[in-house]
Amino acid sequence: MGLPEPGTYGDPQRNGLRAKDLYDAVVEHLFYSIGRRVPGADRHDLYMALSYAVRDRLMTRYLAGLDAVGTSPSRMVAYLSAEFLIGPQLGNNLLMLGIQQEAAEALKPFGINDIDDILHVETEPGLGNGGLGRLAACFLESLASLEIPATGYGIRYEFGIFDQLIRDGWQVEITDKWLKAGWPWEIPHPDQACFVGFGGHTESHRDQHGAYRVRWIPAEHAIGIPHDVPVLGYRVNTCNRLRLWRAEANDSFDFQTFNRGDYSGAVEKKVGSETLSKVLYPNDGTDAGRRLRLKQQHFFVSCSLQDMIRGLDARGIPVQEFPVHWAIQLNDTHPSIAVAELMRLLLDDKHLEWEAAWAITTACLSYTNHTLLPEALETWGLDLFGSLLPRHLELIFEINRRFLQQVRLRHPGNEGLLQRVSIIDETGGKAVRMAHLATIASHHVNGVAALHSELVKQELFPEFAALWPNKFTNVTNGVTPRRWLALAHPALDGLLGEVIGPDWPVRMEDVRQLEAFQHDAAFLERWSDCKRSGKQRLAAYILRQNALAIDPDSLFDVQVKRIHEYKRQHLNALQVIALYLRIKNGDTHGLVPRTVIFAGKAAPGYAMAKLIIRFINGIAEVVNADPTVNQLLRVVFLADYNVKLSERVYPAADLSEQISTAGLEASGTGNMKFMMNGALTIGTLDGANVEIREEVGDSNFFLFGHTAEGIARLHRDGYRPWERIAAMPLLQEVLGLIGQGHFSRGDRDLFQPLLNNLSGPDPFCVVADFEDYLRAQQTVASTWADRRRWSRMTLLNTARSAYFSSDRAIAEYAEGIWEVKPVPVAMRSLIEA
Repeated sequence: MGLPEPGTYGDPQRNGLRAKDLYDAVVEHLFYSIGRRVPGADRHDLYMALSYAVRDRLMTRYLAGLDAVGTSPSRMVAYLSAEFLIGPQLGNNLLMLGIQQEAAEALKPFGINDIDDILHVETEPGLGNGGLGRLAACFLESLASLEIPATGYGIRYEFGIFDQLIRDGWQVEITDKWLKAGWPWEIPHPDQACFVGFGGHTESHRDQHGAYRVRWIPAEHAIGIPHDVPVLGYRVNTCNRLRLWRAEANDSFDFQTFNRGDYSGAVEKKVGSETLSKVLYPNDGTDAGRRLRLKQQHFFVSCSLQDMIRGLDARGIPVQEFPVHWAIQLNDTHPSIAVAELMRLLLDDKHLEWEAAWAITTACLSYTNHTLLPEALETWGLDLFGSLLPRHLELIFEINRRFLQQVRLRHPGNEGLLQRVSIIDETGGKAVRMAHLATIASHHVNGVAALHSELVKQELFPEFAALWPNKFTNVTNGVTPRRWLALAHPALDGLLGEVIGPDWPVRMEDVRQLEAFQHDAAFLERWSDCKRSGKQRLAAYILRQNALAIDPDSLFDVQVKRIHEYKRQHLNALQVIALYLRIKNGDTHGLVPRTVIFAGKAAPGYAMAKLIIRFINGIAEVVNADPTVNQLLRVVFLADYNVKLSERVYPAADLSEQISTAGLEASGTGNMKFMMNGALTIGTLDGANVEIREEVGDSNFFLFGHTAEGIARLHRDGYRPWERIAAMPLLQEVLGLIGQGHFSRGDRDLFQPLLNNLSGPDPFCVVADFEDYLRAQQTVASTWADRRRWSRMTLLNTARSAYFSSDRAIAEYAEGIWEVKPVPVAMRSLIEA
């Protein structure tokens, strides 16, 4: 038996997509991969066996893609991100392959009549925290669906951010052991390991040609082991990869130390090195936590860049052609150490001259900024940075020296400008400004919504924008309609397929055809039935998890996102108390039954955010137990919000709460997922809300609050929230009820920090927007009362959501920033399978 011909990929029967092929594959993997006979297999065994069967089909496409790129070399995208919140993989890959029904049929002989029973077994990968990581996952999926060769690079965290429990109303963090039952979607490649150094010192010398060279001698090393996760495009053969790095020690066991009886010391290096990939975002409130964060970032960036260069070497491509073959996107500041590390590799390992190395670096790097909040723009103290990465600090000093010299030539004598643009912050304790480093070295810097990108140029980096006006651009975020509508909302997926066609998930512009049905009463009824199916599904989940019955016919008013003061969950909570007071006072005219749903995690060290969670749960405890109130109002906090749970939430939402302080949310992506699923938005003119409102129309968006300019003017004029509270009797009554301990079991002190924050500085202008928010909520209630009008508005939200597909965002990156093109993949042996 000979080897398969080039261009063929495995046995067509083994990789077939029929129900019988999948059944045979499940039986085979149960026996050979799981070690189970069919009669003894439980649901987890069946999940693992089906996942391996699906992975087989992904790998044939992945290997074909490698051949396609190898035979027709093209520029590839390297997406560097500290997070990839990819979510459960089995259901998504069945959707990508178009074999959901076939998989369901294949499971029936095993006694599984509902494939959801198997899909729910999957543990979600703990590889991200929130919007940043979910965006990266959407982008990887769209890259594959658009057939653009790409690799996502990140860290294989052994433990995710944390699992969230709610105990006595408080958030409790427990370890996210997502790997404990095995994960069938990764393929380790220990033969492609990379070495990464830390600490030590540098030595300079002249080489044989008299050129000045520097040698870095690290004090310690870690090894990065790549684990590849296949990322398949929708109904195409392109299967890219997410390459995640796991840390191992260079010398994991010290026999001499062990023989002396120091058993802990014998594995000390192993434990220290492997901590690099233990947990996502260690607490940076301590020196040790900050040190670990910087080590993590350098670890995965160094491994990734070494991997790219090694790939060129293996193909005999000179490193000078690096930008021809790789476009590197820095997803926020976390991977911005790539600037110094790529320079180090080119200068010290490849022995290029400075000008050539800098030309390569600036030709391949581009940077996405995700925040205007100063605390989220990473800086590292010089002592910490120099102790961990001495060679990189030398290079940053030299990059900064050359850059500042250019600025001096253009703006002689302007020392203030030099201080503002310098990579080194000279105020207080000296520090490296990573956003400045990324901005200086990147050929493009983009924001993630039209408003955000303007604020980046006007407020965050105005000096850089003046120096390089053509460097700054905008690419508004997007989300994949495959996971967030087709997979999450099967009833609506079926209706869209019927009236628009089966290709709608990759032709989102066709969804605009729904507008033709906006006055069709029969169609609107079917539309509402799809929404109600999602609401019933979420209501059943809440009954199981929270032991709370909610009415699927009530208005589902939903705010799900990371808990943060600027996202203003406490503004929403205050309006819930205002509703509670109205009902208690008998003022129910114009009210509609409403279920207010919150979900999100607070950073473990963020005391105010954790207090807001306790506040919401305190309100829920009172409201839900009061029979005079709970027929019109219920409050729910969903614990441990993640991708699996969000797939239930988005299809069920009627109202999307996007109420952040204007000018502080870069974009948001939850707002887009809600819109795609037909939820109406109540929101400020912040982030992508601006563009959502433009797309859907003013009359289909509930606008309130100060604009970004208005917020800036408030602070500039001396904002005094206590004076505003004195002029608002209802808000006084709300705050008074909180202060009396009504929502804290009589404890008058529990929420005092929150009250002090509102009546004192109120940095996020909750008080300033309170009355207008209540006005908008009254408009929501009156609109909901006209259910046909509401259904028409929800239909128009979905119909006009095409712009917020990640396919559109990736197409803009591909053309305007990366300059990459699709590379279609063909597989002869699978065409007929």
